[in-house]
Amino acid sequence: MSYNIAIDGPAGAGKSTIAKAVAKKMKLIYVDTGSMYRALALFMLREKVDLQDTESIIKKCGEADVTIRYEDGVQVVLLNGENVNAFLRTEEVGNAASTISPIPEVRKKLVELQRKLASESDCIMDGRDIGTCVLPEAQVKIYLTASSEVRAKRRYDELSAKGVSCDLNQIKADIEERDYRDMHRELSPLKQAPDAILVDTSDMSIEQVIEKISSFCER
Repeated sequence: MSYNIAIDGPAGAGKSTIAKAVAKKMKLIYVDTGSMYRALALFMLREKVDLQDTESIIKKCGEADVTIRYEDGVQVVLLNGENVNAFLRTEEVGNAASTISPIPEVRKKLVELQRKLASESDCIMDGRDIGTCVLPEAQVKIYLTASSEVRAKRRYDELSAKGVSCDLNQIKADIEERDYRDMHRELSPLKQAPDAILVDTSDMSIEQVIEKISSFCER
């Protein structure tokens, strides 16, 4: 039986950064589910699909093939055969992913791939509903969070370091709006699983978070 770790939490909590580091430390495969949703959102944006038109999104889903492979230990997200890693972390794509992810047909398409990956290998997976819906039988479940102020500042610093002009207050507003959407959507809302361990990273360094989570995952 494969060994699975599920990490859930709101946008900007550092799930991907921490999951990647823990995966490397514990020699697990890292599955970034958010990138899979972002890839599908990127496809919708490129196709100029109205994100308020659910029927159009459902129809377009059939034209998008989202897969994952590893190259030199690095996860590569493929959209119809194209490596789209470089396009997935913009605010526009992130907001679009949050908009389309509640659609049942969208989730069904991607959850099937996620479960298949988890059944075939020891892995750590992060997202919004991994411990509650995608991998409810995961051996370890973590709910990773931080205050909206801290999450906004982290995102602001990340974008500024890349030379991207941005507004801290707008980033905070976007994060809080995304939190509300994720927590109040009808299908698989963001919430802490009853058996998940809460880890608030507001006052923790990355190294401290990695060490803390790793301590829960001793096999």
